Amino acid sequence: MSSLHVEKKAMYGHQRQGSDSAAFKELTKRDAQVQLAVELEKLLRTCSEANREGIEREFGGFRRLFVRFLLDPASSVQWEKIEKLPDGAVCDYEMLPTPSTTQIRGMLDKLVVIKLNGGLGTSMGCQGPKSVISVRNDLTFLDLTVQQIENLNKTYNANVPLVLMNSFNTDEETQLIIQKYTKFEIQIHTFNQSNYPRINKESLMPIARNCSTAADMEAWYPPGHGDFYESFYNAGLLEEFIKQGREYCFISNIDNLGATVDLNILNMLLNPGEDSGKPKEFLMEVTDKTRADVKGGTLIQYENKLRLLEIAQVPKEKVEDFKSIKTFKFFNTNNLWVKLPSIKRIIENGTLDMEVIVNPKTLDNGVNVIQLETAVGAAMKCFEGSIGLNVPRSRFLPVKKTSDLLLVMSNLYNLKNGSLSMSPLRSFPSTPLIKLGENHFAKVREFLKRFATIPDLLELDHLTVSGDVTFGRHVSLKARHGDHYC
Repeated sequence: MSSLHVEKKAMYGHQRQGSDSAAFKELTKRDAQVQLAVELEKLLRTCSEANREGIEREFGGFRRLFVRFLLDPASSVQWEKIEKLPDGAVCDYEMLPTPSTTQIRGMLDKLVVIKLNGGLGTSMGCQGPKSVISVRNDLTFLDLTVQQIENLNKTYNANVPLVLMNSFNTDEETQLIIQKYTKFEIQIHTFNQSNYPRINKESLMPIARNCSTAADMEAWYPPGHGDFYESFYNAGLLEEFIKQGREYCFISNIDNLGATVDLNILNMLLNPGEDSGKPKEFLMEVTDKTRADVKGGTLIQYENKLRLLEIAQVPKEKVEDFKSIKTFKFFNTNNLWVKLPSIKRIIENGTLDMEVIVNPKTLDNGVNVIQLETAVGAAMKCFEGSIGLNVPRSRFLPVKKTSDLLLVMSNLYNLKNGSLSMSPLRSFPSTPLIKLGENHFAKVREFLKRFATIPDLLELDHLTVSGDVTFGRHVSLKARHGDHYC
């Protein structure tokens, strides 16, 4: 008898009684759990025996997420319970010592690099995994990542593995692409994050009718990068790396070109000073918030724990307070360093607890659905000795839109061994604020047609482009704040 069936049987034992409003809501939640168990059991009957165990395990994760959603659908915080960050909660990167060359090889033997590779390039008008978009010199996000780690391995005679967390959207194409790296000095591992059924917004029941994702792609979704911990554990890779003696993983988004392995941070974790207190199981890289980052997650002290606060958890009347640069000075870069044995402990003890993100969608057929997701940084509160580290802005260089692509393709950055660094010819360290019109520049193909060559941006401060604009060859942009091309 499956675990789903056991739970369903237990739930049907509940007897209805007269109820007030609160009790009625509780009964409704119980009914939703019972009905979900029924629907998931139906879906399980459509899968092959070979796939049943894995799918049932994923459904267990989905069911736990669903229950947390029912208990607290908003996952909001009580604003008055937010405390001031205690001293030492966020360290300064500039204070970190640099390890000696003789230390580095041993340090790298204890590291695993994880790249979150589940996203598609659809927001930029591209098909397939976002990681295969060309960003510089015909090199993709994945090419640059492989170059970075291979250079690290060659330089220090190390063997740092690269692990890609794929989704059902990106796995097949990624598997084909990574074959071209077989002669590189790098071991590449992959695993898939979970595959969860989308929920009808009205009935709160799965819209899928078959376990085959390929049969109805719109009925399924990857549940956000917070799924990393359980999927990494279930894939067997966590145990494999622990047996190898590896201690920390460095997790980052594949599209953050600033998220390179930093030896000073690794040294801080592996070789803490005598006065550093208990070992750090979780480190979140944060950087100073600007007006462009007001919606980004931030660090707070809440119920005696350091934790991530996302805008979705903020009460509506407090959103403007959340956006305040003075009140919340830092935002999360999603560059995370996590102790591997601690992940194992938390998974096996069942103490992984992350806020549910409710992501509404409307399908092509007009059906309104919700996706229940989690964020990888939200697990911070589950670890011991969690800490924030205020890093230079250069470690946060995401490419989400073509305006970001313009920056990284330009002479603002130099490229060496897969890593981008700000050109020394730039007279000030901040990057220009660029806004390109959605109607003509949003898709990569259209964006590239509008630049005969990528302009010189070394002296650019601010640029807004709207309308049907094209740029000729050898253009130098030196626009000041407020300049506008249309």
